[in-house]
Formats: sequence, structure tokens, C-alpha cells
Amino acid sequence: MSETRKGFDRRRFLTTAAVGGATIVGASALGGFDADAAFAAPTPSLDPAIARSTFAEGRITAIKGSVLEVAGSYGEKNLIQLTNATSIWKLETVTAESVHVGDGLYARGVPMPDGTMAADAVWVNIVNLYVTVRGIEKKRLHFSHGRNALVGNIVEKKTAAAFRGGALTSNLSQLKIGNHAQVLGAWRPEDDSVDIARITVGH
Repeated sequence: MSETRKGFDRRRFLTTAAVGGATIVGASALGGFDADAAFAAPTPSLDPAIARSTFAEGRITAIKGSVLEVAGSYGEKNLIQLTNATSIWKLETVTAESVHVGDGLYARGVPMPDGTMAADAVWVNIVNLYVTVRGIEKKRLHFSHGRNALVGNIVEKKTAAAFRGGALTSNLSQLKIGNHAQVLGAWRPEDDSVDIARITVGH
């Protein structure tokens, strides 16, 4: 996301705890693959051969075969190795062909002797935002996030809402202008909007 133009701090998004409502859709020895797992605190590996998972975040600057070159928020450089076992999230589970230069990511994996990180899970353009609802349309929502305006896209069969601790629903009719909400979704680099995976009100 354009940090200078929009004032967003991607690292802060990636370290803000997500709350309730999602179902774990898969897991490895290192943890779950769903969107909430991107924000979970590091946990010991379930595989005794793996001491601890490693995490990396940033913007993809180059893709060379199955290796992603990533520039971190604070100047660090990471090489992320995708494998046949890597789970890739971009609002839904996708293949490596859906990952592009310029995308942001958060990756979890295991450090390798050659300096790369073999990723078991990669979350592409994932954001976790606390917002105020400023406008409601059929296919999009308008938010304020700090001093910034933000558009959230309602994606058919993907966007869900949870109200005051209730179950997830695709019915957004309870959403009101002025609601304070948490939005978990996937940023669109081309227009700085966010495809909404889940919006939580009254958490």
C-alpha cells in the first residue's frame, strides 16, 4: 500500500491482533493457513525437527522462478522460497501465478542454509484495519482510517460480517454509518482499495 501517499503503516497492520470469527481452513506444523493466522503470535513448531518458525514482511521487488525478493518495511531484504507445499492467501487460496511484483506480503516459514526462507504460508496484500464506516453502497463501503479515506470492496461469496460477537454472515444489513469496525482483507495496489474478507462490528 502506498505508505507515503496514504500514510498507512503495513507493519502495524501485520502486527495488530485479529479477533474471532474465522475458521481454520488448514494447518501445518508451523500453524494455520487462514487470514487470522497471519496475525497470531509465533508458536513452537509441532514438528520436533523444526525449532521455530520465521516470519518476513514487505513489498515484492522481483520474482525469480519460485523465489520472491522482498524489501521489508525497515530496509531489510528477504528471499522467500515458494514450494509445492506453500499455501498462498490473497482473499482466498491462490496459486503462485497470482503473486506479482509490487504486492505486499507476510510470510511464515523455515530458514534455509542458503539464506532463503522456505515458506509454508504466504499472505499477499493482507491488511487488518480499525475503521469508522462513513458510507454504504451496494458493492462497496467507505471508511475513515485515522485521517485517511478508504474504500472497501464487497466481494460476492467472499465478504462476511460479524456483529457483536455473533456468527459470520454475508448479510451486511446491520451495518450502520458511524459504526466502528475491524476490517480484515486484501489490499488492491492498483487503486489503494481493500477487498473485504471480514468486517467485525462490536468486538
